[in-house]
Amino acid sequence: MSERNRLRSLGTLVWLNGVVPIRDQPLYILQLLASPLAFLFFIGIVSRGTLIAYGITGGMVLTMLSVGTGLQSDLTHYRTDFKFQDVVVASPVEAPVYVSGMALSELVYSLPALGVFVVLFVVWGFATPFSVAVLIGVLLLCWAFASAIAFTLATYFRDVRETYLFSPLISLSLTVLPPVYYPITSLPAWAQTAAKFSPTTYAAALVQGSVGLLPLTVSGAALDWSVLFAFTVALFLIAAFKARWKEP
Repeated sequence: MSERNRLRSLGTLVWLNGVVPIRDQPLYILQLLASPLAFLFFIGIVSRGTLIAYGITGGMVLTMLSVGTGLQSDLTHYRTDFKFQDVVVASPVEAPVYVSGMALSELVYSLPALGVFVVLFVVWGFATPFSVAVLIGVLLLCWAFASAIAFTLATYFRDVRETYLFSPLISLSLTVLPPVYYPITSLPAWAQTAAKFSPTTYAAALVQGSVGLLPLTVSGAALDWSVLFAFTVALFLIAAFKARWKEP
């Protein structure tokens, strides 16, 4: 398959699964914003505004992780209901091209919702060259590992309804229990140790540290980046070797 055809395939998938749904039904944007803004609202009310900054940074991480949730449902729907993956397998399109195109489509799909939090990020005075660079790097890694998780799971689901069971569990384990919307120091020692098993703990620590919410040292940042990158690579390896591209 030529590079031109690969790019054309990527563009087609992005248009089909990312642009068309928002164009035809803009209410999807509100659906994406519902959970992050709800967390932000309750955090602002309960903390009387003192933790609103954590709600803004956490909202961006949660919005990016919703890419994985959406990708999981879409891939399962296309594979089981439309048999679209079987068509792709029989075509010249390789698995990495298909998965990358679908992941990019979810990223494009989430950009309007992410834009709301970017505006809040700027309005609250968090936007500096350093914090923006950290934010972009963290969100891209979150998008990458969320997509890897989604693809692996989607190849095993037999019905799209199964994604409705796993999506809340994934969201709970990656965005509610880990310190994404609050400082890790709020947790007792045992819970801080448990939180270190979630990649979002390191993602949130980097973003929170870049805007001055938490102390950020060179050694601490290097550790956070290393662990987040290692999680992403490990999840990609699992997707490469354990995902079922072809039906058994």
